Amino acid sequence: MPMSRRALAAAAVALVLPLSACGSGGDDGGSTDASGKVEGDITFQTWNLRANFKPYFEGLIADFEHQYPGTHVKWVDQPGEGYADKLSADAAGGTLPDVVNVSPDLAAPLAKAGLALDLDKAAAKYRPEYLDGAWASHRVPGMNGTYAFPWYLNTGPLFYNKALFTKAGLDPDQPPKTYDELFADGLRMAEKSDGKVATLANVPTIEDFGRYGVPLMNKQGTGFAFNDAKGVQLLTRYKQLYDAKALDPQALTATGESAGKKFLTGAVAMNPGSALDLGNFKKNAPSLYRNIGITDQITSTGHVNMYVMGLMVNSRTRHTPAAVAFAHFVTDARNQMSFAKKVAIFPSTAGSLDDPYFTKEDGTDETRVRIAAAKSLKNAVNYTPVLFSEQMKTALRNEVAKALQGKESPQEALDNAVKAADRLLQQG
Repeated sequence: MPMSRRALAAAAVALVLPLSACGSGGDDGGSTDASGKVEGDITFQTWNLRANFKPYFEGLIADFEHQYPGTHVKWVDQPGEGYADKLSADAAGGTLPDVVNVSPDLAAPLAKAGLALDLDKAAAKYRPEYLDGAWASHRVPGMNGTYAFPWYLNTGPLFYNKALFTKAGLDPDQPPKTYDELFADGLRMAEKSDGKVATLANVPTIEDFGRYGVPLMNKQGTGFAFNDAKGVQLLTRYKQLYDAKALDPQALTATGESAGKKFLTGAVAMNPGSALDLGNFKKNAPSLYRNIGITDQITSTGHVNMYVMGLMVNSRTRHTPAAVAFAHFVTDARNQMSFAKKVAIFPSTAGSLDDPYFTKEDGTDETRVRIAAAKSLKNAVNYTPVLFSEQMKTALRNEVAKALQGKESPQEALDNAVKAADRLLQQG
């Protein structure tokens, strides 16, 4: 997947998989028994990682093959664009690799189609090695089991432009810590700049509703629930920002990249990001870098959002012991820590975030961001429901746009978004 400024996993796309094309799994010679001898040829597929990390993965594979002499791992890497479609085609054609890089929303339809190995059965002994929240992220509502090893995690702070806060008469050392403060500061910023400086550049997503404390699904996982009073309240407040130009006028069509560029140019005062962004600021916007402020994600729940990647084992692999052993090898504490030191991501393994690399200050902003993120990840939550597909995200975004433009009330917009998501859920 793209190793981008949006913390690697923020832009994961969902997979729409025709279940009828895939059967129930297990009828192509696969086995759920991972206790046998680790041997055989397996294929390992990653998501747009070869360009930046080829030596790392080649070394990783060589180490595994050395540890298990009877194995051979073929590594394939797919581009970020069209990855979901590629998985869908491979699943339907029976050519899905043995070990596959997935996000939770990509794993869910594969699990429903019987193509993802249940690790609670096949690899239960490894369960204690991972953070509880990370292991739980690849569970699917309505199904028993866990369908991928958790791999790398990410989260990030809010960056803000201290110079813009000062111009608006706001204390640059006291950024907003609550939603009330965020919306109040946003309105103040827009007023003082005559609408030329927005505080935020993105419309609320399902993740934002989650961090606001909105219940996203019913307890049974059979329907969505983000159209309740709290959800309507959040969207109403965003409408107030939009009307006051405290939300960037182009937010309705913004992407993570375009929002980042707005922040770089000083048109937007706050933007989420990760430690990866600091180098970009320093190189491409030195004046912003000199005025950069760093604060925590704003949340009403006490839990920040966590992005998570995983490694799924194909339930139809002919070499289950080797596939499970390799997926575990890639995601064990030693190898995750090694990967985390090459790029600004975080291990999903229990205890790894207590390593001095994630706890010891050295006076740099990069380390400050890394330490804060690592601390918050210990009890972070992946707010995006596993079953919330790309089509559902589009439906929500379209309805949010109608509400912000005044074409529908916030209640009507969220009611329509929930109806659309529920309909797609039933079709899935």
